Amino acid sequence: MDLQERLTAVEHRIQETCRSCGRKKDEVQIIAVTKYTTIQVTEQALQLGMSHVGESRAKDACSKWEALHLKGTWHFIGHLQTNKVKEVVKRFDYIHSLDRMSLAKEIEKKAASLNITVKCFIQVNVSGEESKQGVSPNALFSFANEVSQMKHIQVVGLMTMAPFESKVGATRSVFRRLKQLRDELNDQKIFGYHVPHLSMGMSNDFEVAIEEGATWLRLGSVLFGE
Repeated sequence: MDLQERLTAVEHRIQETCRSCGRKKDEVQIIAVTKYTTIQVTEQALQLGMSHVGESRAKDACSKWEALHLKGTWHFIGHLQTNKVKEVVKRFDYIHSLDRMSLAKEIEKKAASLNITVKCFIQVNVSGEESKQGVSPNALFSFANEVSQMKHIQVVGLMTMAPFESKVGATRSVFRRLKQLRDELNDQKIFGYHVPHLSMGMSNDFEVAIEEGATWLRLGSVLFGE
């Protein structure tokens, strides 16, 4: 299948999943993860209506951004080193991987110097895997309290990466827990504003993520192939 056919198939799966669980399709957005594609393929994705682009490596992403940034909304979805913050903050509309205080302070410092507000997702290591980045669920609320004092960071949601599981539904508990944590953040009114989003679900598990409340899906191989 070509890219258009894959996109059509994915959108149909999203539509059917939303219908079956009582959600509206426009509650769920696709981030086209283009980190393994060329500038040309990324441009094709944008032309086909995939207006949200996800990149995870600052060095590789910058060249794509320079060529195509006027055509889409850019999401940084990978682990962000503090020495790369200055490159990412001035280019990307969203950062999905706010996972430690040193990073928050560096984002705040750079955003203040540019007089901008950076939209961030706090990354939570719900599964507890050592290979995964993110704050622990137990540390989330104290971390959120500290971030809430930073005037140039707007927390728009939580993000997690579930374990890769071949069995359909095996990641459900991870996604369900992230939604619970997001709801608890809102109940506690830590940020003084509503935190709406859940960035969760990838090519192998996005339908389960939708059923558990995902608002942003990070999709790569299901769109672009292996």
